[in-house]
Amino acid sequence: MNATVAVRRGDRGDRDFVRDLGRRSATSSISAVRAARYDDVLEAFERLAQFVYGRRHDVLIAEENGERVGFLLLLYDIPDEVTLTDQAFVAYTAVEPAARGRGAGRALITAVDAYARAQGLRYVSLMVTDDNAPARTLYDKAGFVTERRMMTKAL
Repeated sequence: MNATVAVRRGDRGDRDFVRDLGRRSATSSISAVRAARYDDVLEAFERLAQFVYGRRHDVLIAEENGERVGFLLLLYDIPDEVTLTDQAFVAYTAVEPAARGRGAGRALITAVDAYARAQGLRYVSLMVTDDNAPARTLYDKAGFVTERRMMTKAL
């Protein structure tokens, strides 16, 4: 039987958890197209987290039986780069490896809708590495559609 997953707004006391899980899951964002140094991937996550904390945002925390099992970083002040339409932007999502497949990711993504609507926003956007099939499946099931593609050519 699956445990009950609850999502709450994070606070400063969750920052170490976010940093630790974010660093442990950062390699899931690496594409097969690019060679990446592990230290650079960790640095990129640290920069992203600092960027998020410096802007209008929420940190959502997924808990299973009172234990933190995942997080989502949600930005509110990053408009769409083509239309300048206001949107919520999912900057990062991570779930503890041992808790995957039990609904924490789904609960986080589902909660985003309410947080975005509370900010008066009509769109939620995110980016996902094409190689991350489990995440793409989660987002597809949550109603996300491909709006544009970033294409890369290795030289």
